[in-house]
Amino acid sequence: MTTTAAPATAPFRFFDVQVVRTRRLSPSVVRVTFGGERLAELASGGRDQRFKLFLPQPHQDRPVFHDTGDGWYTTWRAQDPAERPLMRSYTIREQRHEPREFDVDFALHGAGPEASPSAGGPASRWAAHARPGDRLTVLAPAVEDNGGVDFRPPAGTDWILITGDETALPAIAGILSWLSPGTHAKVWIEIAHEDDRQQLPSFADTDITWLVRDAATAARREPVLDALRAAELPEGTPYAWIAGESGTVKAVRRHLVRERGIDRRAVKFTGYWRRGASEEELLAELTAAAPAPEED
Repeated sequence: MTTTAAPATAPFRFFDVQVVRTRRLSPSVVRVTFGGERLAELASGGRDQRFKLFLPQPHQDRPVFHDTGDGWYTTWRAQDPAERPLMRSYTIREQRHEPREFDVDFALHGAGPEASPSAGGPASRWAAHARPGDRLTVLAPAVEDNGGVDFRPPAGTDWILITGDETALPAIAGILSWLSPGTHAKVWIEIAHEDDRQQLPSFADTDITWLVRDAATAARREPVLDALRAAELPEGTPYAWIAGESGTVKAVRRHLVRERGIDRRAVKFTGYWRRGASEEELLAELTAAAPAPEED
């Protein structure tokens, strides 16, 4: 199967972008397409390529930075929180060169024009109301082989295991489209609504299980973990990629390592959100724990 060596962290650059169009993909997901003058310099590595997106404060028409040079992170943290751009990490769903655009799929978490003003987080609410011409700033890769790509199965991998929820759908879609023919992938995806299913084209041999969440028992059930415990996994050496709600991600990783005996070094796991915690609370924890983003 196709593999790639782990690279040194590559340079990331700031890009000013604007909304070109939006499209509601499903009850839980809206796709926002961005354009910009310098997007010829943006180089997505595909797969689960992440980047940083900066939102303006409600009273601003664009994000306001005091510094976008090498010391941007320290300066950003020192800005007045009422003026400082809101920073979030997202996945580049697809990049196109003619025209120069890229798509980002936002999980809405209940946000929308008819929802409560407090539904979802700031990014979800922004995406639900985004209109052509809205301006943002992104910190995105300038070379394809960069530190914002986590899916890197090592040599000797026999098959791929993937789990996630609707927040991980863009990354899962990118990973599956990247896999080479002859690769076997088993995938479990938890979604909020039956209509959140998407077509996920791949050259690989994919076995995808969709798990529709029961809203009444969502706080007490772990559909992905339950499905994995009941699953018969292939023989051979796996590489696992796990993303979504932090508690579920930790439980799935524990199951794979402790109960299934998968080498912990072959399990890449990322919590995209945490049940019961706001985006701002998670961001405060992250900024307190880390001196700077790893991409910088």
